[in-house]
Amino acid sequence: MSIFDEIYDRRNTRSVKWDLLQEVFQSDDVLPMWVADMDFKAPDEVNDALVKRAQHGIYGYTVIDDDVSDSILNWLQKRHQWKIDKSWLSYSPGVVTSLHMAVQAFTEPKDKILIQTPVYTPFYSVITEHNREVVKNKLVHSNNYYAIDFEDFEKKLKDNVKAFILCSPHNPVGRVWKKEELAEMARLCLKYDVMIFSDEIHSDLVFPGEHHIPIASLSEEVADQTITCMAPSKTFNLAGLDASYVITTNKERRKKLDTTFSKQGFHNMLNTMGNTALEAAYTHGEPWLDELVALLENHTNYVTEMFAKHAPQLKVNKTEGTYLLWVDCTDLEMDSKELKKFMIEKARVGLNAGVDYGEDGEQFMRINIACPRATLEEGVKRIVDAVKAL
Repeated sequence: MSIFDEIYDRRNTRSVKWDLLQEVFQSDDVLPMWVADMDFKAPDEVNDALVKRAQHGIYGYTVIDDDVSDSILNWLQKRHQWKIDKSWLSYSPGVVTSLHMAVQAFTEPKDKILIQTPVYTPFYSVITEHNREVVKNKLVHSNNYYAIDFEDFEKKLKDNVKAFILCSPHNPVGRVWKKEELAEMARLCLKYDVMIFSDEIHSDLVFPGEHHIPIASLSEEVADQTITCMAPSKTFNLAGLDASYVITTNKERRKKLDTTFSKQGFHNMLNTMGNTALEAAYTHGEPWLDELVALLENHTNYVTEMFAKHAPQLKVNKTEGTYLLWVDCTDLEMDSKELKKFMIEKARVGLNAGVDYGEDGEQFMRINIACPRATLEEGVKRIVDAVKAL
């Protein structure tokens, strides 16, 4: 049996995914396949490192030493062919925190910031909570696949946009951007002097045949214009340990970003356990990750085939990475409220409503497939049965 087949009871562990069902879905009788964490244990090497650290029993202030930073450098070089300098690194509790800091550091109130919709929900609040203006470059949806409208992208950039928040790979549509797509986005941002804040948290979860390219790795000029946010949290299911990092090649911009972090009480350090887990994951977690990626691709194919055969009203968007499926439910002929209610009350599954990612996601639902096969099959069966009963 695969290590990813074992079912763990996550209830009563203060799990957002499992212990907030009543609050989020107004029902305890739903199978949670929503918030983006996995129902898998982290690699044994990570858990062993955490246990060993806990057995020491003293949790004083913790430094980020060369072993930690070198694990990041080695990981990025091996997995993404990106050679960075450790002086480019800053540390943060999370990618969303880093995006908030970048918005504050490099834009001003009323400035325009571009996003590509439908997109990860915090992108909206990262902009609006700091009194900046959201500008949308809507992705083009055709034949269950998304592409960039570059004509609109340039039109929006030239209208005094100050920054662009890139989601790469893209959540929720599952695109792993090709080199030519990244190059064109970068070219236009350079042309109009628009900073790039790149959320690359899903960079390691890319299916065979695809390849994640950090946009800052394209050239020194692009890197100079980019703030890259990464973490092991999605890769190794470490989200609760609050460990991420930011890569900024431009010395003056890195200083400005670090100053903004400092003003908010973050002093370029990680908590003791996050520090330990990051190093262990990047040093020893590659075999675990390779098995996980193969499993996720298999899960994606399973859901796609089951819906196509038994519930053709549901069309799974072509997914190139992540463990999040974007499902077009237009043929059910429901509005967003009816669709959400249907999934909760009839299918008894807890999914993310597509409308939360923007109005162009109104007819979609997002499904988290990072769970044991038995859980996945149960969730798919519930959805298929509910659709058949319509």
